[in-house]
Amino acid sequence: MSLSAALERALSSRGPLMERLHAESTHAYRLFHGSVEGAPGLTVDRYGDLLLVQSFHAPLADDERAEVEAFYVKHLPHLALTYNDRSHTDSRVRNSLEGDAHTAGQEAHVAEELGVKYRIQARHAGQDPWLFLDLRAARRAVLAQSAGKSVLNLFAYTCGVGVCSAVGGATRSLNVDFAESSLDVGRENARLNGVLDRVECLRSDVFPAIRQLAGLGQSERVRGQWMPAFPKLKQESFDLVFLDPPRFAKSPFGVVDTVRDYQALLKPALLTTAIDGVLVCCNNVAQVEREEWRTQVERCSAKTGRVVREFRWIDPEEDFPSGNGRPPLKIAWLQL
Repeated sequence: MSLSAALERALSSRGPLMERLHAESTHAYRLFHGSVEGAPGLTVDRYGDLLLVQSFHAPLADDERAEVEAFYVKHLPHLALTYNDRSHTDSRVRNSLEGDAHTAGQEAHVAEELGVKYRIQARHAGQDPWLFLDLRAARRAVLAQSAGKSVLNLFAYTCGVGVCSAVGGATRSLNVDFAESSLDVGRENARLNGVLDRVECLRSDVFPAIRQLAGLGQSERVRGQWMPAFPKLKQESFDLVFLDPPRFAKSPFGVVDTVRDYQALLKPALLTTAIDGVLVCCNNVAQVEREEWRTQVERCSAKTGRVVREFRWIDPEEDFPSGNGRPPLKIAWLQL
């Protein structure tokens, strides 16, 4: 099958979904999910009036890139297209923004999802376009369930979950991330939606923040070494806690490893979730089998003394098809 034919089939299959999404004020979704739609390593995402084409396994050849551009110019001519190659481990450095022919990728756009507005920039000093589209199902659930609740959003990035919880009526949304540049985008998202008074952004390594909130404490000296400065927080519980860690990250305070040691984050997240509260936890590593991960989550909950009264999966929506029924992104909704 040619690349154009694969793009055509994917666009046609999304017709009913796009109608539903547009009807609920959503103009941010995946148009082509190459891993199961005929071109592994290639994705095409819509963010409002922007189309973002990304390659992850190998750069698009010139003729392939021209074919993709020609297809969307024909079918979606009102959208600006930009291309981002992420196939190299150092692509953020190698893929220079200077001399980018697709200036739309470096301009600030606004995309709407479920009536919530998000600032979008496809290409910038970081890697990701400021909103992860496969998390829409989780944001949908948070939006519907956050009225009157306090919300803690860990590894908040640009605060998508925190902002949508505030739009949904949360009384307070605390968003924790180490990158001030990402939190700045989160603040702008809050302003766009008129909820800045209920969206709080905390720049901190997640480990000391969540340990303090959980009542476990964080020492300023560990094994004779002074820790970097960190915000001092009081113990506090939240009605809804959202935990979406990266696959792997290392800091002086600990190691985030969602394959081998998810419990290092899960335990304090459980402890800071209020009685009768909800913990939403995510694991985006494809090789982590979902039922095995569920067993780990429930075992850690039991050891922590928190009873999971209800466990349910939140699957990515139809624009992220899965060939085997096991999507890489696993989202668990735990009613405690």
